[in-house]
Amino acid sequence: MSDETEKRDHRKIGEELDLFSFHDVAPSTPFWHPKGVIIIQELKNYIRNLQKERGYLEIITPILVKKKLYETSGHWEHYKENIFSLDVDKETFALKPMNCPGAVLVYSSKIRSYKDLPLRFSEFGNLHRRERTGVVSGLFRVYGFTQDDAHIFCEPNQIAEEIEGTLNLIIEIHKRFQLKTFFALATKPDKAMGDPMLWEKAEDALRIVLQKNKLKHEVHEKDGAFYGPKIDVDVEDSLGRKWTVATVQLDFQMPERFDIFYIGQNSDKQRPVMIHRSSIGSFERFMGILIEHYAGAFPFWLAPVQARVIPVSDKHLEYAEKIKKELSEFRVELDSENETLGKKIRNGEMQKIPYLIIIGDREIASNQISIRERGKGDLGGMELSEFLKKVKMQ
Repeated sequence: MSDETEKRDHRKIGEELDLFSFHDVAPSTPFWHPKGVIIIQELKNYIRNLQKERGYLEIITPILVKKKLYETSGHWEHYKENIFSLDVDKETFALKPMNCPGAVLVYSSKIRSYKDLPLRFSEFGNLHRRERTGVVSGLFRVYGFTQDDAHIFCEPNQIAEEIEGTLNLIIEIHKRFQLKTFFALATKPDKAMGDPMLWEKAEDALRIVLQKNKLKHEVHEKDGAFYGPKIDVDVEDSLGRKWTVATVQLDFQMPERFDIFYIGQNSDKQRPVMIHRSSIGSFERFMGILIEHYAGAFPFWLAPVQARVIPVSDKHLEYAEKIKKELSEFRVELDSENETLGKKIRNGEMQKIPYLIIIGDREIASNQISIRERGKGDLGGMELSEFLKKVKMQ
């Protein structure tokens, strides 16, 4: 591990910034602290709003289900070693390892028409997967996690447009974090289910979309999911490291296995195509990547504490409280500890807070605030309205 990589280690920074912790009562699964939850919620809200603009409907499916669901989907046969199972009243249940079978059941809960398609279901689903002990590592590989997931049900002639839409969404999200995006087409694995002709059709559909949109890509032979080919999406962080975070999978198999349909224009039953899609993968893994990408210095909109008001002494506390109240639309702390100004500033810088607002005699006399910006130092005095205008642009 290089000095720079070690300095950015998400496990160390996560502890220093009070974002999460691990405890032996829940192996390889993080306990999220309030500041970590703020970041996750901001990520969810950002993705949720983008999806809402694109016509996604959010669903929630159960965490504990009977194994027969995964027997139908094929996961019990092809993925059993990664499923946590338990017996309840002499029947075997499973902790949900994948969201897709649940989305299929939501689709099948009523008769769908071609007029309903494409139907885009999103889910921030809680999942559990049994990983080998040797591969779990911090937030990068855990037993329990939340998946940024979506499943699109569409007609065959809508495949290209839907795949293109998902890729555009993924690219937009990654750009927000200054992450460069890379693509790879993963083809049929040796252990796969379904008609080889459907596999060929699905692979061709993904390849055509990549070529049409001039997206450079590698081909990963035999690296697809057991139910369909996929486009794997990697991002490159500030250290030049690549991470696989997202995927787009084209699936003709699961609609067949669950026998789902829609009523076509001629009033006959038609089989929909299913597209599996994530944009950042698991929130846990993506958080680990972001912590190391930013070295804990999150952008203003994502920072758990966006500003800290620092009174020089107790006599400046009343004005400092007034400033904090006027900044109530942001995540602002007040440092009222009985410490020197220098130590308060150092503490704020160690916590990587974007803005430190200093309040002393001069600020009270001029009815202003003094600003220290992370990475830039002292910006001097300014009106509160000027500071608000500055941060609202970020």
